[in-house]
Amino acid sequence: MDWGNVTAEDLVDALREVDWSSPPRPLSEFFSRFTVPKSLAKWDSRLKCNLYYYRTNYFIMIVFILGLGFLTRPLAILSAFLTAVTVAFLNDSFAGSFSEKATRTIRRFSPQLAAKMRPPLAPVIRGRPSAKRAIYICGQPRWVFVLISSLVSFALWYISCGLFTVSLALLIGLLATILHATLRTPNLKARLNTFREEFRAVWRNYSEI
Repeated sequence: MDWGNVTAEDLVDALREVDWSSPPRPLSEFFSRFTVPKSLAKWDSRLKCNLYYYRTNYFIMIVFILGLGFLTRPLAILSAFLTAVTVAFLNDSFAGSFSEKATRTIRRFSPQLAAKMRPPLAPVIRGRPSAKRAIYICGQPRWVFVLISSLVSFALWYISCGLFTVSLALLIGLLATILHATLRTPNLKARLNTFREEFRAVWRNYSEI
């Protein structure tokens, strides 16, 4: 897969649609083989490849750095957790998994309420479902959960007076992510993984035709 031809928008769409339930890469692999890219094109390709391949590691690293900044502020730690959940809701796989587990849990106590939480049927265009289907969580559009969790987390940030701390910790986390993605040499496993994901995407689009 030629990551040089992948745009930033394509990368964001891929990160939004990919399954994030896979475990992080081993630390022995994550912290090995660092080299300086030889050109701007090499750096661009390497950055996109590593951001996609080590996405779970980077997410955990940013949350860990945020947590270190709030060891003396329990309320700010809760704010960081809600912020992470808000970002996770933007991923299709996480949103679907969360909705399924929440609905299953509610069904144990109130089957009638769980039945009302079913998402509406996807529109059918020329005999097949629409490719751009809306994501629902517990029967509600995803943006409702994203908005609520964003407002609650922002309120907690304001109450805990940790806006400066989170800004600094988030900046450090992002810089550490970019630095690692820049210097980490993509290995053969990463390239094979991206080829496999590309094949799955092509096959999925083919099967929907």
